[in-house]
Amino acid sequence: MTRPSATRFDEDRYKKRNTVERAINKLKRPGRGHSLDKRGYVFLGTVTVATAIIWLRS
Repeated sequence: MTRPSATRFDEDRYKKRNTVERAINKLKRPGRGHSLDKRGYVFLGTVTVATAIIWLRS
């Protein structure tokens, strides 16, 4: 039985995925919007404001 050939490492794809994962982790920090908000529009508004703040700081 032979081992399947290894897939190529796509550096550009990895960088983009890492950026998305870091942004999601920043939104998960305490004090930011989370799924326990009772109204959908409150959650969406909180996440939108938090995203804008993160974007402006970077």
